[in-house]
Amino acid sequence: MTATLSCRDQLLTDGFAIIRGILSSHEIPQLIGSLRRLGEDDSVRRRGGVFAVRNLLDVSPAVRELAHSPRVLEMVYSILGNAAFPVRGILFDKTSGANWKVPWHQDVTIAVADRQEVEGFGPWSMKAGVLHVQPPASVLEKMLSVRIHLDPCSEANGALKVVPGSHQLGRLPEQEAGRVGTAGPATNCAAEAGDALLMRPLLLHASSAAAAPTHRRVIHLDFAAVQLPGGLRWASEEVES
Repeated sequence: MTATLSCRDQLLTDGFAIIRGILSSHEIPQLIGSLRRLGEDDSVRRRGGVFAVRNLLDVSPAVRELAHSPRVLEMVYSILGNAAFPVRGILFDKTSGANWKVPWHQDVTIAVADRQEVEGFGPWSMKAGVLHVQPPASVLEKMLSVRIHLDPCSEANGALKVVPGSHQLGRLPEQEAGRVGTAGPATNCAAEAGDALLMRPLLLHASSAAAAPTHRRVIHLDFAAVQLPGGLRWASEEVES
C-alpha cells in the first residue's frame, strides 16, 4: 500500500499522516498472539514487562516480516525512496498496570549495533539493553516512523498528540520542546485497530495517561534511507547479518 499524494503532502507540511486499514481484521489477533508469546522468551529486552519491548525486530519474526512486507515497504519507499530499510522496532502497550504519560518531545535517538566515536553523534545511552545514540538532525530528517495500531486508540486511552509542522523546527533542546509543545496547537491522532500513523522523528509529540486504561498496543517501526558514517551500524544490521 503506497502513501497517496495527499499523504506525502501532509507528511511534508504537517510531519504526520494516518493511513487506514494497514492490517486486516484476521491479521491483528495473529500479531497480538505472537506478541503475547514474547513474554515467555528470556531474550526479550523490555522495561519491566511486555508493554515496552525495545528489540522487537530481533525477537519477533512476525514483526520482522511485517516490517519487510511489500505493503509497508511500498508505503515507506513512497516517502523516503527505495533505499529505505527498517532500523528499529518497539512494542508499546498502555494498560492499567503500565499507564504512563509522555511529555512533549522529539525522537532524537537511534539504535546502533556498537559504539564508535563519530563527530556529531552523542550523547550515548542504553535502553533495555539496546545501545542508543543521538545523531545529527541530518540523519533524523532521512527517517520515518510507522506506528501500527493493534487496538482502537483514542484520547481516552492515551492516543498520541502532535504539533503539526513542528518537524520543520529542527532538533530542539528538551526545555524548548516542552514549551513549543505546550503552546500547541496540538492534534489528537486517534486511530482504529489496523491503522498506521506515519510521522517524522522530529515531530513534537506526547501522550497522556489513559483515563480508561485498556490495551493500547502499538508496533512502532523506524525506517531510514541513510547509512551511518565512521563505522557506526544500525542495530538492525546486526540482527540481519
